[in-house]
Amino acid sequence: MGRYTFNLPDIGEGIAEAEIVAMHVKPGDKVEEDQQIADMMTDKATVEMESPVSGTVVEVAGEAGDVIAIGSMLVVIETEGEGNDAAPAPAAAAAAPAPKAETIEERVEAENPDAGDADKAIAADVANGPSTSSGRADVAKKDPAPEPAQPEPVEGRAQTSAAKVLATPAVRQRAKDLGVNLNEVRPSEEGRIRHADLDAFLSYGGPTGHAPAGKARADETVKVIGLRRRIAENMAAAKRNIPHFTYVEECDVTELERLREQLNAARGDKPKLTMLPLLISAICKTLPDYPMINARFDDEAGVVTRHGAVHLGMATQTDGGLMVPVIRDAQAKNLWQLATEIRRLAEAARDGSAKSSELSGSTLTVTSLGPLGGVATTPVINRPEVAIIGPNRIVERPMFVSDGLGGERVEKRKLMNISISCDHRVVDGWDAASFIQAIKRLIETPALLLVN
Repeated sequence: MGRYTFNLPDIGEGIAEAEIVAMHVKPGDKVEEDQQIADMMTDKATVEMESPVSGTVVEVAGEAGDVIAIGSMLVVIETEGEGNDAAPAPAAAAAAPAPKAETIEERVEAENPDAGDADKAIAADVANGPSTSSGRADVAKKDPAPEPAQPEPVEGRAQTSAAKVLATPAVRQRAKDLGVNLNEVRPSEEGRIRHADLDAFLSYGGPTGHAPAGKARADETVKVIGLRRRIAENMAAAKRNIPHFTYVEECDVTELERLREQLNAARGDKPKLTMLPLLISAICKTLPDYPMINARFDDEAGVVTRHGAVHLGMATQTDGGLMVPVIRDAQAKNLWQLATEIRRLAEAARDGSAKSSELSGSTLTVTSLGPLGGVATTPVINRPEVAIIGPNRIVERPMFVSDGLGGERVEKRKLMNISISCDHRVVDGWDAASFIQAIKRLIETPALLLVN
């Protein structure tokens, strides 16, 4: 027997440390070669670590949220061979194997060998808590044991003695969670209290006669780790170091929406266009005249780099938090290519397959909440960039428009606000307003987007 120490390998150029996002093993666990043992995060990219050998885990570097240095110990595994440690560990040091997992049904069978099927089902239901299966509650044909005595019911309400209350374990658990005394609930005709009877009881205000506003959730403590910690650190640094200002302009996107519908109707096998590729195209056509927007500011060196190519960050909501995959050379792509890249990068960010190179190096970011967009937003700059653009929700409103005869008429139009937050150390308010006004002209005359 020997010990194999698996040190955290170099998982990215220039990376000195990594955070444990998830540790999938613990001391005493048996592992096989190539089995996933941990997820490590660096620079918003998560890398899966796999065991190089088979054996028993005897030591781990830490738990989720801990940061360890590249080259330091991640896990120690006791193997059948000699391992890679200088001296094998004594036999007493090996951790005992973890006890075999036991299902609720197996435990009930062991504790109640002589019980009937219905009793076992009831016991398993109680152990499991509220059942999510409509069939589990119906298995209990035999009356459950009487509940302990409950507080005196409110006078005048339907009631039965505690010993005669008939309800499935799932109904009992739900009543307990809601603070309902089952003695006060009027049962169905067959005498058994069901979920519908609870609902009817609660709809009349429950035991107090007044319906509660809602059920309070239990307090919980959530450790800020992984992507959420990176987001917290980056946003705090951005607000702490960057003097933000936000400018908002209203744009008429009626004609742009009409163009989008026409293009989609004739797209063939091309991807369906959303509003985002059209907006990105307008941004890329406008940026050459406003180079101070497509820039990155190294505040420590006091240097602003104005970029020629547009590497556009696209803020994307994932289960773990906000990520920013990057569309490289967005200015060189047509509408269909932008739509394809937007979809590919969004899927990669959400399923965790995005590469580190696809999550860094943006020169300008667009953040959109889609249908949730709101009237106006004040987005936080993705440091070290100097600006971030936020399109908002499209709404329909009446507007005065020219009738072509020198007069005006009222017409229903589609309107969208565009927000831009800028670093006031680098971008002046006049520059930001002029940039958005130039985008507005393109959006409101969308034929110009198709002109090279």
